[in-house]
Formats: sequence, structure tokens, C-alpha cells
Amino acid sequence: MSESETFTAGLERILQSPRGVGRLEMIVRRPEVDAREVLQSAEFCLKEGLRGDNWSRRPSSRTPDRSPHPDMQLNLMNARVLELLCPVRDDWQWAGDQLIVDLDLSEEQLPVGTRLALGTAVIEVTAQPHTGCKKFAERFGLEAHKFVNAAQHRHLKLRGINARVVQAGRCESGAEVRVL
Repeated sequence: MSESETFTAGLERILQSPRGVGRLEMIVRRPEVDAREVLQSAEFCLKEGLRGDNWSRRPSSRTPDRSPHPDMQLNLMNARVLELLCPVRDDWQWAGDQLIVDLDLSEEQLPVGTRLALGTAVIEVTAQPHTGCKKFAERFGLEAHKFVNAAQHRHLKLRGINARVVQAGRCESGAEVRVL
């Protein structure tokens, strides 16, 4: 079976992701470019997003003044997608997403504006598309990049979603992720 066929076959498990209430499988802080820290607990704040993450220090090509894009503060990716693309859990941190969740991230389940509770923090799904970058393709392969961005799967948000913090708070890895 080709890699592409394997990914397509794995779609069935992804479609069984929890709805409404899921689990935070991994918290990843990116303190610097190409550096990762897997955290057991994290603090979320309005200005910085995930405390200690480099989002607040990274310029964005999507803002007129190149400041960090406020609607790209946090990136979430479905753990079942990552498990399919990369069976070695220790390598999930290299996807580039801060929050790896076992939760259906599709447009139908989490439309723009949906709020999620993570411990005492609350985040909101934003409209900014999350399609992955050159680094994602280098780390997980071109077929993986094509699979998560395929037009027929776009509504499923397989590459993930962007969000922003709307209520500061703390969260533990393994905690419940709840749609509000």
C-alpha cells in the first residue's frame, strides 16, 4: 500500500474523533525557531498566547506592520491525524502546533468563533487558515502535506486550526478540551 493509500485508509479513524469534549494530548512550546519543549502544564495569556512561546516575537507576513498575527496565536492539530502521519509520538512536537488534541476540528464541529475551554483558559477558533509550511512537508513528507491540504478534506481541517486566547488561564496535558 502506498503512503497516500495508507493516509486515505486512516481517514476513517480520524473521522471518529470526539465531538464536544476531547483531550489535550500534548502541549508544545516553541521558545525559538526550530526548538521545542513538551510541557506537562502551560499558562495562556491574552498578549503572549502560550507563555514562553515565540509567537509573540515572530513577524507575520499577514499583518501590515509585520507584527505577530493576533488570529494565529495558537495552532491546534488533531492527534489522530498526527498519529497517522507520524506513529512516533515523540516526533509530534515537530508539527509546529502548540496544542495536539483528540477532538474533531472540522468546520462543522468548530466553526469560526467557537470557544474551547482548556483548564481555566478559554480560546477561540479564528478564520485564519492553517495549511502548514515547507517545514511541515520536510518533517513529515510531501505526501503527508498533500493529504492534510487536499481540497476534498479541507473542511475537516486535517492540518489544524488557528485560535487566540480570550480568557487567560492554565491547563495540564491530558486535560479535557471542551467546546463551550
